[in-house]
Amino acid sequence: MAVSIADIQKLRKMSGAGLADCKKALEEAESDFDKAMEIIRKRGQAIAAKRSDRDASEGCVLVKVDGTFGAIIALKCETDFVASNADFIKLAQDILDAAVAARCKTLEEVNALPMGDMTIAEAVTARSGVTGEKMELDGYMTLEAPALASYNHMSKNFLCTLVAFNKEMANEAAGHEVAMQVAAMNPVAVDEASVPADVVEREKTVAIEKTKLEQCQKAVEAALKKAGYNLYTAENEEHIAEGIAKGYITEAQADDIRRIKTEVFEQKAATLPAQMVENIARGRMAKFYKESCLLNQDYIQDTKITVADFLKKEEKDLTVTAFRRFSLRAE
Repeated sequence: MAVSIADIQKLRKMSGAGLADCKKALEEAESDFDKAMEIIRKRGQAIAAKRSDRDASEGCVLVKVDGTFGAIIALKCETDFVASNADFIKLAQDILDAAVAARCKTLEEVNALPMGDMTIAEAVTARSGVTGEKMELDGYMTLEAPALASYNHMSKNFLCTLVAFNKEMANEAAGHEVAMQVAAMNPVAVDEASVPADVVEREKTVAIEKTKLEQCQKAVEAALKKAGYNLYTAENEEHIAEGIAKGYITEAQADDIRRIKTEVFEQKAATLPAQMVENIARGRMAKFYKESCLLNQDYIQDTKITVADFLKKEEKDLTVTAFRRFSLRAE
């Protein structure tokens, strides 16, 4: 049975499927729209099942602010080719628009929203049938605040940020600047108080262990120099072997280097003053907070001031209360 262009376009609008897929489905369903939608749905489900173990690492990340509510969402796929397709991006935008309009708080709520004759979850599956790639919604994040700012990095749809402020801003551009800061500098938290406890504990442990290691290594280097050994030659077993092969040191001297490195390291580790280690580690933590807390960071447009200083210049009591950041790229 021949199908009309009008019917194909109607089904395409309903399902989001490609023109060829819509034509084929209508032909199989003998122009019955309900049956055609079911054919498209089943095709998507079959492809999604086959692709379930594939890695969906590409996609489209979008952000939207509507008054005091904002959201970021990522529609993922397998390849950059599909991610850059206009219909794929439109689907991601339509999903985000619906989620923001409904003020959805969770991804489960988003998936359950209606989209045409389907739910959003079904629409994503149907689109998977069109492209032949695994697709999934991921990274749904929201914020509510008196004022919000958003940023889509380079408008490339792979990194988006959303920033909440404690009050409305006279200069909206200032909010955009902070949203760009979050994209560029990838902070861990707004300020020191909001850094997660497990992150603080991990960083403290790293700071202490790094301090101990550096102090012990300094003692070893001093001992090797005093014994007349070249630090490059003594650096590791590969360099020691190279030194022996080139006649720079003897086997006996190689053994002496190994003895010094082991004995001095252990002696220094056993006698390190706890207070000294604590003081140095505290300095490392201060650097961590400076680099990782948004308000403490140097403002990227003027590194002589912090982000907190920049906001105070804009408005006396203006500050950031929260932020969200989602990226498809490994960092």
